[in-house]
Amino acid sequence: MNTGELEELIGKLIAGGVTVVVLTLGPAGRPVEPAPQAAPPPGTGSTQLEAPAGRDRPPLSLDGGTRAGEQDTSGSGTTDSGAGEMTRPAPSGDDTTGDSTVSGVTAAETYGWGEPVRTDDFTDGTSGWSIYDGPGHAGNGRRTPDAVSVSDGVLTITGDAEGNTAGMAWTEGSRQYGRWEGRVRAPASDPSYNALLLLWPTAENFPEGGEVDFMEMMDPSRQRTNMFLHYGADNSQIDGEVEIDGTQWHNWAVEWTPERIAAFVDGEQWFETTDTSILPPGPMHLCIQLDWFPKGGSVQESQMQVDWVRQYAVDGGPGPG
Repeated sequence: MNTGELEELIGKLIAGGVTVVVLTLGPAGRPVEPAPQAAPPPGTGSTQLEAPAGRDRPPLSLDGGTRAGEQDTSGSGTTDSGAGEMTRPAPSGDDTTGDSTVSGVTAAETYGWGEPVRTDDFTDGTSGWSIYDGPGHAGNGRRTPDAVSVSDGVLTITGDAEGNTAGMAWTEGSRQYGRWEGRVRAPASDPSYNALLLLWPTAENFPEGGEVDFMEMMDPSRQRTNMFLHYGADNSQIDGEVEIDGTQWHNWAVEWTPERIAAFVDGEQWFETTDTSILPPGPMHLCIQLDWFPKGGSVQESQMQVDWVRQYAVDGGPGPG
């Protein structure tokens, strides 16, 4: 029987409902085993415990339930319901186009936060903001209104080679508990410039009043973003990290309630702590900052851009502070 006749016979048998098994025979008439399939690649949802890099901070615990300076004796390496979540992959539904007019997925829409109580798309420039004018972070460089510009409804903060940069505060929106969201991108930068969205205590009583850095881009390639929650008189901190291309537009959000603080990007939660003992004790407001941490050597000009920011109330929470 030739190959054509064999194929015709197999076709008739299959058409008649007969199951046909074909074996390939090797030397000595023994069946040849099929080649094993390659193992699938690791899943993208696994958690990676990587220490944050770039910013000079005291040793940090990556377990949100363990405070800085304390030792985790659980030995499990996992987090509980009160822990800050660690490194996450980029959300699957994020908008990675270069077009700021595409709003992308927001936490407000995903979780039904309702209508914002305040919003700014910078069509009126920086009206309503307090722009810093004085020494830079930790006295390094200078924060100056000259480093702020607005074009076509996009806010840009530029840090130069001398450490002249900027920061600005939305103090009129001060309140205890709330939700804030902003659409941001930051081109790859000099290692000395960190781009931030944060909540700052309106009483100006840091560190006791806390600080919530819900988007801090420390990685100069802007491929990883950190979250830091500062608390207590000794400026203890817990933190998390998400892997995402920060050079593209993304929507960064924070939710602060009496029970928790959570951080989101493009509608997906990537950090949470339910340890109420470390939550801020009083009203806070949103700030946008490009902070300079000089590391020596030449410095390249760096930028961050903001398309819009929005603030939402938490039902039952205190009003403006």
